[in-house]
Formats: sequence, structure tokens, C-alpha cells
Amino acid sequence: MGDDQEHPQAVPSVLVATFVSRYTVADFLLPEGFAAPGAASVLREARVVTEAGRLAWSRAGAAVHHRPYAGQGAVRDLDPVVLVPGFLAGDATLALMARSLREQGHRTYRSHMRANVGCTVQAADLLESRIASVVARRGRRVRIVGHSLGGMLARGLAVRRPDLVSGIVTLGSPMLAPGAHHATLTRSLDALVRLSRAGVPGLMALDCIAGDCARASFDESRAPVPADVAFTAVYSRRDGIVDWRACIDPLAAAVEVRSSHLGMAVDPTVVDAVRRALLVPASEPGDGV
Repeated sequence: MGDDQEHPQAVPSVLVATFVSRYTVADFLLPEGFAAPGAASVLREARVVTEAGRLAWSRAGAAVHHRPYAGQGAVRDLDPVVLVPGFLAGDATLALMARSLREQGHRTYRSHMRANVGCTVQAADLLESRIASVVARRGRRVRIVGHSLGGMLARGLAVRRPDLVSGIVTLGSPMLAPGAHHATLTRSLDALVRLSRAGVPGLMALDCIAGDCARASFDESRAPVPADVAFTAVYSRRDGIVDWRACIDPLAAAVEVRSSHLGMAVDPTVVDAVRRALLVPASEPGDGV
């Protein structure tokens, strides 16, 4: 009987809390009126293979007319474009879109994110430094194209530093309800928090999804976007990862597409929507009200 009483103390309580507890996002990240997509909705994301194939096919047909950046013809006065990947993704996921934009005369830049899995506040600070370096190099404000979480980072940066950002295009970014995501993302967040609490550096911690860090990021992403920053929000009712309603920011020009969530990075109709959005003029800093 004495041995039985000692067994519960064999595993330190901190380890039990780290690997057994279930971590969920804060309630304020899932406001009333929004909901996570149903379990079967993730099956729609299999369409990403077909969507990527269509973009590759369309690019192959235009390959003979490839002209990098703006020269050799029409004079373009375009802002540089920085592409920011979504949650769990890196710059490589937006490589096809970047190539397509370059073929249209845009000068594109990577965010330097190998994997978007860290603290959102820290990620926003690093992105700000990256944007500042591009602005210093090109001598003009930039446009940011952000996929999912990348779009939320872009929106926050546009609020914080409109002197660096002339416009943002968000792709399937659930700005109104970041917690309205599929259960697969919930499990991914849970895994990151557990690994962070176990001592793995550079990952989202509990504070990033349910504490002051989460609140700061959410509040910044809901602050008004300055009038001199062009803002387009691309969404899809076929989104199998996030609640599409959460992607329609009332301050943005909303554009509906028919792609999957993952496919927004590669679908040719989305790329066309991004091209058009990047041509929307933005006023000079201070001209807005």
C-alpha cells in the first residue's frame, strides 16, 4: 500500500501539465458570430494540387513573354512588394506567386521567414525590420501581400508603420476572429505551446495564444488602417481552414475568389486578384483623414 501511495509522485507535476494539458486560444480571439470550419471542410484543401497546377500551366504559356521587373516596354511606377507566408509556412510557399508578380513588372522581396511558427509580436518586429530595410533600399513605401497569419501581421504593421507601408493585400486572413480556425490548426498550436513549455526556443508560447501577447497582436490588427494605405482583403467561401466571414475586414475592399485556403498562395485567379490590388493607388503619408 505504501508503494501505491508513492507512484503519483513519480512523474513531476510540471511535466504532466506540459504534456497532458490542452491549450486553447483566448475567448477574445473567437468573438460571437464566428465559428471554426467543420471537420470535413479540410477535405477541400486537397484542391491545392490542382490550383498549383493551373498556375504552373498559365505561367508556362506566358514563359516566352517573360520580362523581369519593369523594363523593356511600358513604364511602370510600382511599389516594391514583400510577401509574407502563413502559419507553419515559409517564404517558399509564395515563390510561384512572386514569380508571377515579377513577370508583371513588380519587384518582389521575401519576408525572410523560414517558418511562421514563432511569437506573433516578435514576428511583427522582425517583419518591421525587414520592411524598413526594403524601404531604405528602394526609397519608397512597400506593398505587403500576406497569406493567412501573414496578412494579419501585414495589417498590424500597416497600423504601426504607415510610413513604411503603402498598401496591404490579405489572403484568407481571419482578422476579425483569429480563433475561428479548423481543429487541425488548434492541434498545431497546442503542439507548439507544449514544445515551447518543454524548452524548445523560437515557438509560440501560451502567452501568444491566450495572454497579453495575443491581446496586443489582436488589438493592433483591429486598429483602423490609415487612409493613405490601400487595403484589399481576399477571401473564399470554399476556405476549409478558417471562417471566411472573419476574413472580410470592413475597412478593406473585399474580393471573393473560389480557391481553397492553402490554394490562395498558388491559384491563378488569386494571383490575378493580387495583381489588380497592387495597382490600387495609395495616397502619400499624411494625405488621408
